[in-house]
Formats: sequence, C-alpha cells, structure tokens
Amino acid sequence: MNINDKSVLEKLNKLIAINRLNKTQILQMVNLVLISNNINDLKDNLKWESYKSYNQNI
Repeated sequence: MNINDKSVLEKLNKLIAINRLNKTQILQMVNLVLISNNINDLKDNLKWESYKSYNQNI
C-alpha cells in the first residue's frame, strides 16, 4: 500500500478512529502499511502483531 495515496490515508484515519489506536499502535500500523497489499491485509497484520505482542508479555 502506498502511504502517500490520499485514499489510503483516509482508510488509515478511519481505522485509527474506529479502533481508537494509541500512539504505539499507530506507529506499528504505519510500518505494516508498507508490507501490506490492501486494507484487509493490513488488518490481518495488525491482529497478528497484537497477538504476538500479547504472547510475549505472558
């Protein structure tokens, strides 16, 4: 995904607002945008990263 694309930025802003992401999650999302093919892929990557982070803290 191209983070400089206006439609991508709109989707990211919507995702941030809906999920009430904090600063750390937003930074993580920005990094994942670069390797994600589309918004659904990004959502899956975010879920995977949050799952991975949760299990590391146990």
